[in-house]
Amino acid sequence: MDLSVVIVSFNARDYLRRCLGSLFEHTEGIAYEVIVVDNASWDDSAQMVESEFPQANLVRCPANVGFAAACNRGIAQAKGEFVLLLNPDTEIADNAFAPMVAYCREQPQVGILGPKLLNSDGSLQLSCRHFPSHLAGLFNRQSVLTRLFPRNRFSTRYLMSDWNHNSIAEVDWLSGACMLLRRQMLDDIGPLDEGFFMYIEDVDICYRAHQGGYRVVYFPQGVVTHHIGRSSDTLPNRSILQWHRSMWRYYRKHMRSNPLVGGLTLAGIGARCGYQLVLQNGRRLLAGRGRSS
Repeated sequence: MDLSVVIVSFNARDYLRRCLGSLFEHTEGIAYEVIVVDNASWDDSAQMVESEFPQANLVRCPANVGFAAACNRGIAQAKGEFVLLLNPDTEIADNAFAPMVAYCREQPQVGILGPKLLNSDGSLQLSCRHFPSHLAGLFNRQSVLTRLFPRNRFSTRYLMSDWNHNSIAEVDWLSGACMLLRRQMLDDIGPLDEGFFMYIEDVDICYRAHQGGYRVVYFPQGVVTHHIGRSSDTLPNRSILQWHRSMWRYYRKHMRSNPLVGGLTLAGIGARCGYQLVLQNGRRLLAGRGRSS
């Protein structure tokens, strides 16, 4: 078996249907299996997979165990030389995965490989980054400062937005929306850290890959469309809380310094979380009033 594709789904039935359809239609030239891990969805995602894609292996979680833990359940069943973590809100238009596998076989020090990701409108999605610093909360993709001043040097450096993303490049970390993992690397450094319920687990495993002597590479010859955030839209408040919780875990695991810096970092993460919650629920309240008027 060349490749095991592991898809973790939570209430993403319609996107999952499109993802699986495109995957089975366009993947050729390699021996592969597809493992769908359903994270206790209530939108009949699992039933859809059973009835429409019987060639996929379905793993049902009795409760939502989190993204990282669900990925690990799929990885545990995978038989492939390589494991591809793939979001259900992705689509494949061409045969993206065979070239990725071939490149990794030619480059045995590559532990993690990520394709070029496109947004729903076909524009480039910035899917590789430098590792986060203490300023990442202020200059990430969704921050106010990045939106107001998109070309500031802090955002540009962190998001790697100062090049066209058309060439193969070694990077710090890659988006977990579509991430090819070498099985030998997983045996060496371990699977995803299940302490990250969702978010930041991709940053963490890339960090550990570097520590283990493996390369992390952006590979634009593979192209995948990512309809970003569709699963997390189901429970937006929980998603905001989990993102900030994961950021704090990453800081404590890989960036911890003195207690003063730690306290300031925690305060900054908490303030940003509060701002995001107020903004999110304010928008929902205004939208609700608009519909009722």
